[in-house]
Amino acid sequence: MDANFWLARWQEGRTGFHQDTVMPLLQKHWSSLSLARDSRVLVPLCGKSLDMIWLAEQGHRVLGVELSPLAVEQFFDESRLRPEVHESPMGRRHIAGNIEILCGDIFGLDAATLATCDGVYDRAALIALPRDMRPGYVQHVYAQLPARYRGLLITLDYPQELMDGPPFSVDDAEVQALFAPQSKAKLVERRDILAAEPRFKQRGLERLDTVVYALDKALG
Repeated sequence: MDANFWLARWQEGRTGFHQDTVMPLLQKHWSSLSLARDSRVLVPLCGKSLDMIWLAEQGHRVLGVELSPLAVEQFFDESRLRPEVHESPMGRRHIAGNIEILCGDIFGLDAATLATCDGVYDRAALIALPRDMRPGYVQHVYAQLPARYRGLLITLDYPQELMDGPPFSVDDAEVQALFAPQSKAKLVERRDILAAEPRFKQRGLERLDTVVYALDKALG
């Protein structure tokens, strides 16, 4: 799976993964991280998620990273925000108030930038990557976050053999193995969502859970 896959999805309007409302699990669990209001929060593979608006409303400085220029354009147009645009070695930066979206590859994000992110909200990144890419992603992003960082990770867990991703299934054993070298991943909620996701049922799934983890380098 390469960049062209995701660029084509946006160009063709095949963006069923986009949600038109703020993720309820974000609203429910974010405050438990106790991040300061002015913390910088990384949102990898952000698309045009409304979750970024909500995070900014909590007083955070949001840094989204998105490969598709079309997704970035739609986010600002639909949010009625007019960003300032600057070029950088990592990609084109779009800044409006407390929200910045870097149009570029998450693997191109440098260590200096990651070191400024006290928080991370990962709802669409880990589950968007095939198994062979996930270790490199976690190592590149999470290993370079500051020791004080805290985050919220939301995954899907279903029988992978019954449906091709993305979104991919990432079970608890894999989450623990991926994050163990640099973070603690504490499971805080598991919810059966199959009844609310008929398109997945139509693809043959008989079980579909969404799972929420609190990430922290200091959690016990």
